[in-house]
Amino acid sequence: MPAKILVSACLMGHAVRYDGQSKPLLHPAVDRWRAEGRLVTICPEMSAGMPVPRPPAEIAAGAVGSDVLAGSAGVIEINGRDVTEDFVRAAENALSLAQETNCRFALLIDGSPSCGPGFVYDGSFSGARHPGAGVTAALLATHGVEVYSDKQIDALVARIEGLEEPR
Repeated sequence: MPAKILVSACLMGHAVRYDGQSKPLLHPAVDRWRAEGRLVTICPEMSAGMPVPRPPAEIAAGAVGSDVLAGSAGVIEINGRDVTEDFVRAAENALSLAQETNCRFALLIDGSPSCGPGFVYDGSFSGARHPGAGVTAALLATHGVEVYSDKQIDALVARIEGLEEPR
């Protein structure tokens, strides 16, 4: 059976980002996977009932998603509102969907406090970022879903092709 891929809705052209925009990922593999029915699209934040647009949010104090999941860090909006519970619920929703649809892989937008697999912003709302995963990316990875950023699409293509080559 072809590998299924959980993908950030914003990468599929849906205007679901905090600022009401999308960040479409244009790549022949995405078009092929869409045609093959492999893509399972989600915006974790919207699945948790968060509105679009919404205030920017960052993981506080230079922490990362695994810290949020462990209860030692929070996700805070620029206005100071704590949205940690929303982001944890969003991650749980994404994991649930990935498990229900047998997604072995996830293709997520980097930088997001939810989806970012490679880097997140440091909580200062200054544009400073550091290595680490967002809440959803961290939860998926701890449950065996291989997580790739939009910048790693070619690595994901190679990984999937390596699995599906005839033996």
